Amino acid sequence: MKRPVALLVTLAVLLVLAAVGYYLYTHLTPYSETIEHGPAPEVRANPYLAAETYLRGRGLKVSAARGLEVLDQLPSKGNTLILLGSRENLTPKQTTRLLDWTSRGGHLVVTAERLWDEEEGKSGDLLLDRLGVQQFLTEDLDKDKGTAKPEDKSSAEPSTQEEAAEQPTTPAAENAETTESAEEEDPYPKLTKLYLENEKAPAYIDFDTEYHLFDSKNLAYAWANSSNATHLLQLQQGQGLVTVLTDNWIWQNNQLSDYDNAWLLWYLTQDNSVTLVYRADGESLFTLLARYFPQALVACALLLALALWRQGLRQGPLQPSPARGRRQLEEHLRAGADFVLRQRGQIALLQGLQRDILRRARQRQPGFERLPVAEQWQTLGRMTRQPISAISQAMRPYPQQRMTIAEFTRQVAHLQSLRNSL
Repeated sequence: MKRPVALLVTLAVLLVLAAVGYYLYTHLTPYSETIEHGPAPEVRANPYLAAETYLRGRGLKVSAARGLEVLDQLPSKGNTLILLGSRENLTPKQTTRLLDWTSRGGHLVVTAERLWDEEEGKSGDLLLDRLGVQQFLTEDLDKDKGTAKPEDKSSAEPSTQEEAAEQPTTPAAENAETTESAEEEDPYPKLTKLYLENEKAPAYIDFDTEYHLFDSKNLAYAWANSSNATHLLQLQQGQGLVTVLTDNWIWQNNQLSDYDNAWLLWYLTQDNSVTLVYRADGESLFTLLARYFPQALVACALLLALALWRQGLRQGPLQPSPARGRRQLEEHLRAGADFVLRQRGQIALLQGLQRDILRRARQRQPGFERLPVAEQWQTLGRMTRQPISAISQAMRPYPQQRMTIAEFTRQVAHLQSLRNSL
């Protein structure tokens, strides 16, 4: 190709590439796309991971515990214990331990788990039954205004227990009118309002409005209400404090950022170290045995070790080691042949003898390996002075099916006689 033609072709290719680039530049629009992979495995495994991270971000010391065994090493003063797990299997002794820990200056945050049963006079929640806190369905408040309808306590938080005691009790009729007027003026009737001293606006928390807490002993000195129900109560317990909630899923990963849910968690735990207990049911049998019967566990472990040692003893006398004089070459050869027979089978042994015969034939007559098979068999017949039929029967390929012991022995003897004749 001449130089001017090559130059024109190069320019044409460059022009085409430039045109394609300009077209792509003017018609393609870059965009960004966010692909949601869902929560991370650690988030799915711990529904309160966001709450832990949030409190640590506020400068609080946060630890997690799997059970109430943490009370053995947890001091009361300066600590807040939040029970997030079910207390269905909580024992009376564990309930007493929790209240004793709180009385020494701790702050206990619990969730009401069961409804009050009027017929039985209890709810089955050992902790709240001792504190006199009862839980009802909000829809049942209008049906029974006797015990289910509490005194209409304002959502404002008294600064002391004395101020809470000085608040007057209003009649039921006035309570209903106050509730109706509050619903008309309240722009967020489904949200719980928590009023603080010297604060004009309340904090809003989205507790489940289907449940209502009732302070049957009138011991609560702080509370938080929605338009029709109470969702937070605080009671003095000795030198400590107990906070009762209708639900704690407001602090789960998907709801912590809603309204003032995160702020309430910080408000209840401020200036304290926080311990989150994810499992508050009864202690395991091994834990109870280790606590109350450690000597019995040690004795059982020693008994098990002795039983295993006894079962591990050799039964019967030791067999003497065989004398070295009996280890002859013939025994080694026989053992080696038996091993090959077990591992590789009969065909491998027969093929080994056939290869040995062919190797000896090549040594006696050069060029033997280049002869056809029929001529090889004739040559072997002349060398060994045996008929061609016997040579072909011995040197033919053997079938894969297993031979009988007699047939295998006969074939081995025939091949050995051929090899020895060469």
